[in-house]
Amino acid sequence: MVRTQIQLPEQDLAELRRLAAEEGVSVSELVRRGVKHVLEGKRRPSREELWERAMEVVGKYRSGKSDVAQRHDDYLAEAYEK
Repeated sequence: MVRTQIQLPEQDLAELRRLAAEEGVSVSELVRRGVKHVLEGKRRPSREELWERAMEVVGKYRSGKSDVAQRHDDYLAEAYEK
C-alpha cells in the first residue's frame, strides 16, 4: 500500500470515526472501501467481458418469427396491447 494524505471536513471525520468504531475497523479502512466503491462504479468492462455478455443473450429471446426485421413495429405494438 501507498501512504497518502487527504483533508476532510471535521464533521465528516467525526462521522467516519464513529462509524469505524461501530464496525471495529480503522478510518483508513472505511476510506479504502469508499475509494473501491467509487472506482468499481466507474470501471468499464473489457472487450472480452462485453463479448461474453453479448453471447449470453444471443438466441435467448427467439420468437420463432422469420419476418421480425420487416415487421418489428407491428410486433412491438402487439406486445404493448397485451
